[in-house]
Amino acid sequence: MKNQDSQVQATESHGSSRLISFRSARFKEESNGNDAYIEITVNVANDFAVVHNIKGTTDQEAALLASCLAKRPSLSSQLSSKLRQVSREIKSSFSSSTRTNSKLVKHSPSGTAQALAGLRFMHNNVGNNDGYWSKVEARFNQLSTDGMLPRQCFCECIGMEESMEFMGVLYDALARRRGITSSTITKDELHEFWKQITDISFDARLQTFFDMIDKDADGRLTQGEIKEIITLSASANKLTKIVESADEYAALIMEELDPGNHGYVEMYNVEMLLLRLPNDSAFSATESKNLTSLISDKLVLNKDRNLMKRGCSRIRNYIHDNWKRLWVLFVWLITCAGLFSWKFFDYKQKAVFDVMGYCVCIAKGSAETLKFNMALILLPVCRNTITWLRSRTTLGLIIPFDDNVNFHEVVSTGIAIGAGLHVGSHLSCDFPRLLHSTDNEYERMEHYFGHHRPNDYWWFVSGTEGWTGITMLVLMTIAFILANPWFRQNRFNLPKMIKRLTGYNAFWFSHHLFVVVYVLLIIHGIFIYLSEEWYTKTTWMYLAIPMILYGIERMIRAFRSEYRTVEILKVAIYPGNVISLQFTKPRRFEYASGQYIFVNCSKVSPFEWHPFSLTSAPGDDHLSLHIKIAGDWTSQLKALFCRVHQPSAEINQSGLLREDLSQQSHNIHWVPKLLIDGPYGAPAQDYKQYDIVLLVGLGIGATPLISIVKDVLYHIKQQKEDKVGAKIRNQKQNMFDIARVYFYWVTREEGSFEWFKNIMNEVAENDAEQVIEVHNYCTSVYEEGDARSALIAMLQTLQHAKNGVDIVSGTRIKTHFARPNWRNVFEHVVINHPNKRVGVFYSGPRSLFPELRHLSHDFSRETTTKFDFHKENF
Repeated sequence: MKNQDSQVQATESHGSSRLISFRSARFKEESNGNDAYIEITVNVANDFAVVHNIKGTTDQEAALLASCLAKRPSLSSQLSSKLRQVSREIKSSFSSSTRTNSKLVKHSPSGTAQALAGLRFMHNNVGNNDGYWSKVEARFNQLSTDGMLPRQCFCECIGMEESMEFMGVLYDALARRRGITSSTITKDELHEFWKQITDISFDARLQTFFDMIDKDADGRLTQGEIKEIITLSASANKLTKIVESADEYAALIMEELDPGNHGYVEMYNVEMLLLRLPNDSAFSATESKNLTSLISDKLVLNKDRNLMKRGCSRIRNYIHDNWKRLWVLFVWLITCAGLFSWKFFDYKQKAVFDVMGYCVCIAKGSAETLKFNMALILLPVCRNTITWLRSRTTLGLIIPFDDNVNFHEVVSTGIAIGAGLHVGSHLSCDFPRLLHSTDNEYERMEHYFGHHRPNDYWWFVSGTEGWTGITMLVLMTIAFILANPWFRQNRFNLPKMIKRLTGYNAFWFSHHLFVVVYVLLIIHGIFIYLSEEWYTKTTWMYLAIPMILYGIERMIRAFRSEYRTVEILKVAIYPGNVISLQFTKPRRFEYASGQYIFVNCSKVSPFEWHPFSLTSAPGDDHLSLHIKIAGDWTSQLKALFCRVHQPSAEINQSGLLREDLSQQSHNIHWVPKLLIDGPYGAPAQDYKQYDIVLLVGLGIGATPLISIVKDVLYHIKQQKEDKVGAKIRNQKQNMFDIARVYFYWVTREEGSFEWFKNIMNEVAENDAEQVIEVHNYCTSVYEEGDARSALIAMLQTLQHAKNGVDIVSGTRIKTHFARPNWRNVFEHVVINHPNKRVGVFYSGPRSLFPELRHLSHDFSRETTTKFDFHKENF
């Protein structure tokens, strides 16, 4: 063949780029003398050329034509590059006979939009705009050398440095299409890359994605190439299990897209798969449309231009949302102010006021509030009493028992302020004024301090009142500092020697110095300055009832722990540094889902007790815990079980240590003994007060919520069994009234799903009426719609359709990617349950707490659905 003539026709595109259509590039067959022509249509945009259509040729002729174009001498290097690009396009377009007739896939608007959402190469906030390109250009100037950007700097230059390997493959695909063989690019070439990866058209995105897989640019994807991109995508999303099973998943894709066993897949096959992927969003489009028409306008809070009205509205809403806390704080502040004022004005009327002035009034007023707060601070930590009150009484309607720890911290702040005022007034004002008083002034004080006036500070410090007060101040300061979250959770980057003195152990032991503090406080109150009559020494009166109540609490705890030694039945160590313990249930041990217990292991520490939420349900014949290894005690507990059971334990393919001890009587004396104390009340136990329940758990924070899910599932099974008998009506009315449970579990690692895998499968198998709606989210995977997770979404759909198993969690419940849109979650509940009261229970780090509480309050005010928010304290 040889080129007879060519005709060039220029046309303007809709955009700013000028598209040039090369039409009727004719090649004549000389062997038979007949004029057979091949017509090629090429679209050129600036420096980019794409073959649009080829007519009048077979596959062999197309390949020969591509070879001719690639070898044809050009007038310039730029034209040569264009022809090489056209050559590759022709090879790709005619890679098989099945594409000779140009198979096309019809695009429906909804399908195309959905597929577009699944092939986004840049973040949502990045688009093909000059504003963001200017940032890319600025980074190019910083990273380039002699006007050339190295391949390894490409991801950083475009702002996607978190996916270096994936972006490296994207760079190779973009460079391969343009015939760039060097490992550096110019700014103009970078701009071409940028325009392509930010192109919002479906065909452009599909072509880019296909090019990433098609390493040899032959227009065909082999199983090996598909395996490579699966491994790359899984690695970018930190999905190690998919990496290990890449061969199996590559075969699954080939089985789906290559039913004829040709050994390859073409672009239109991938296109068809993308277009028929179901919408993997947690909520349907119809629901979103209905919701938009129902509440979208209401949820946009209108800002009143009047600052006074806006402020009053905010105050009113705050009071409405926090009235329980506010009235308790108000009563506490009024009581403290009343006690302070009483003593202040009482001492202002006494003779000592003439010598010591207002300093003694402040010291005595603060001392009175200090005695009150030292008594009050014991009540929020009387766990048995609080558990009984919240379970057996209706006081929970007006008293926020969920905030007992927060109130304990508030009272401790009051103690710190009172102690500071009391000690500061004495040392800096009262004592100096007494030491420097005249003889006539001191005569009024002889009754309290003796005939001989003190000469120095040492007289005050060495007395019983002095050394007890100073000792208490030092001990309370240590406990107060080590209770601070920065020290308790080891957030400070301290030297190792100092760091050993902080952490949970330091907090625990320093807090138990309160025994010494209270003994010293009683002694200090007996030998108090300026008071001699027994009825004026009121310290013991404040402390008597709270100390007796707390003493009974500790006696009950010690007594229960003595006979509640449990036998461990099963041990499992899961990915994510979590150990699961299953042990016997003591007799008469009754608890509610959501409650927690204290655990002691004498082989780790005979004194330390640590709280953990139960993951078993009241209907189980055993108790279970899932413990996150996050400190010294838990690390030693894990090491103890590993050391004791490693020789006989079963280690599965995931590297998990599992052992069933219930059948191993010969090994029982080696098993560490556990003591338990509890159960104790927690916010999550109130879930039965609601018809609709929204559970939100982050990471290991899901443990109390798992117990709730198991309890609901247990009642679902019971109702099925009761339907066979005659007791269904009474049983259903007495046991279970929950209509719907929404469970959202957000975790960082795929291995975390191993923790509760059996429970998830049980829900899928037994909840036919879908009372429990489970949504699992894995945040290590890029959000649905990102090109880095597009292949994972394809695999997930194929695997779940074929085997009914999710590729991320290994359960029958499909996993969502990235983090939930919490506003959409609340909207989903609102649209399904108007005029209902919903209990929202959150368990996890504090980072999500403000957002969920804010949404609960907003939706309660702006819709007919009312949300009651509860947060687990841990």
